[in-house]
Amino acid sequence: MSSPFKGQAGVRRIVNAAGYSWAGLRAAFVGEAAFRQLLLLNAILIPISFFLDVSRGERALMVAVCLLSLIIELFNSAIEAAIDRISLERHPLSKNAKDMGSAAQMVGMSVIAVVWAMILLG
Repeated sequence: MSSPFKGQAGVRRIVNAAGYSWAGLRAAFVGEAAFRQLLLLNAILIPISFFLDVSRGERALMVAVCLLSLIIELFNSAIEAAIDRISLERHPLSKNAKDMGSAAQMVGMSVIAVVWAMILLG
């Protein structure tokens, strides 16, 4: 049984999904300072990776972990928006959800630091 909220099929579904994705990226850029900061970090680190004397595999990993931080931030922002939509009341479960999203981003940033350090210092 499919959800009554599901949309079109085929090419129309892909076009709709692309539009929703762009809307999500725009919402993150406009409404989330952390997303803009991570974009800036990516705009610095990714080009730098192309000037370093590393293998293609290492460069791909350096770029991938940078992009992973953006993915994590999108999920973190989505969790925060959903929690705030449900209620602005302070609740331990809401705090846990938001804190776990933040922790995921901290782990993601740690992965960037560790991967870059291992490649550059190893």
